[in-house]
Amino acid sequence: MTQQAQRYRRMVNRINKVITALQRAGIAFGPMQLLTVAGRRTGQPRTFPIAVLEIAGGRYIIQAYPHAAWVANVRAATTVTLSRGRRSSTARLAEVPVEERRPLLRELVTKSPASVGKRYVTTGLADSPTPDGVAAAAERIAVFRVEPG
Repeated sequence: MTQQAQRYRRMVNRINKVITALQRAGIAFGPMQLLTVAGRRTGQPRTFPIAVLEIAGGRYIIQAYPHAAWVANVRAATTVTLSRGRRSSTARLAEVPVEERRPLLRELVTKSPASVGKRYVTTGLADSPTPDGVAAAAERIAVFRVEPG
């Protein structure tokens, strides 16, 4: 991970603590939700602020940082809890195959502010911030479809 990516990740970790505290206090904003999943090694609940995005008529959670712990935990779990404000629901996250990720990633970058595509370059997941550049990195970016638990 580059030094720039490490600084960016530290900043995001600080912001995530604030987002988590606000969500737990019942203040929901944007697409942010809290994802709670059993830790793959300890079995203890782990909570991460994530964005649940409406794309192509479905709800998706997309990895934004390499080696994200929540990705490995979700792959090992059967269900997760998604919380928004004071509402919680159980869900199953189904990993989308690589070829099906490409159009979803392209749509995400096309319909989002330019900073979304740039984030994938800053974190080292994509080589280019364009819709096609992020879609080309689909094998490095985990995408999960949110399904009822």
